[in-house]
Amino acid sequence: MATEDVSARFRELDAWGDLDILKALYEGQLAAVATIASSLPAIAEAVAAAVPRLEAGGRLIYAGAGTSGRIGVQDGAELTPTFDWPEERLGFAIAGGDEAILHAVENAEDSVDDGAGAMRRTDVGPNDVVIGLAASGRTPYTLAAIGEAKARGALTIGVANNRGSALLRTADLGILTETGEEVVAGSTRMKAGTAQKIVLNLFSTLLMIRLGRVYRGLMVHMRATNAKLRLRAAQMVEMITGCGMEAAARHLDRAGGDVKRAVLLASGAEAALAETLLARHHGNLRLALFDLGVGTNDPIKAPPRAAP
Repeated sequence: MATEDVSARFRELDAWGDLDILKALYEGQLAAVATIASSLPAIAEAVAAAVPRLEAGGRLIYAGAGTSGRIGVQDGAELTPTFDWPEERLGFAIAGGDEAILHAVENAEDSVDDGAGAMRRTDVGPNDVVIGLAASGRTPYTLAAIGEAKARGALTIGVANNRGSALLRTADLGILTETGEEVVAGSTRMKAGTAQKIVLNLFSTLLMIRLGRVYRGLMVHMRATNAKLRLRAAQMVEMITGCGMEAAARHLDRAGGDVKRAVLLASGAEAALAETLLARHHGNLRLALFDLGVGTNDPIKAPPRAAP
């Protein structure tokens, strides 16, 4: 496996000066980022396949062991505060259980029974989307989880760092980032881990955009849980509608803090109509505004080019 190879270039790494070591680590991180470009079509395909399942009420479930499992937890845990993704529709299957988030659990990643059992206990079904992460692409726990989820009809997505690995072959859709050998041999929390984190950042953000949780580059579906976020919510309503901050705050109060409903109220809809429009369009504010007779429903298109 390329991710486990030892690089002759870094054989004397521990004898180098601090700045030279940092430069080598930094260059490795840049190289990891560069691998993502060729993965973009696969990420887009995975999002397109996931959207209808999640629109039908499915769950988003991350499965992995060790570093990969913790990276999955980090990405998924951000979706509720950022996009108000329902906690009951978010799941994690981590080799070794919750304890493994902070502590290494001996032999946990080697348990096929635990991987498959995690999917059975979660009662994974056809509307669910299960993302398996493994730098090697051959971790037994993760392979078993993906195999069981696939057998139960879920959409399965594999994220790995070695071409031709079993995880990429087993999952319905595979996302490969070929990060190669690490500066510190086998330390896949570095290049491989960075690439996995970026893949999940891109996947989950595009997914939330396509699920109608972003409008005009704004997090209109966020959960306003503190004073800073409540101010941001009012600013978004004002920015979208031009109603003024005082009116924006008033509409937010009427909407129970829900930015999308507040925008529709500020745009002339009654509360019942706002609910109907959002339900009709699966929470997509752009479509709801267009249905209300305001805003535009432009087809997907490339962004304007920056001025030379």
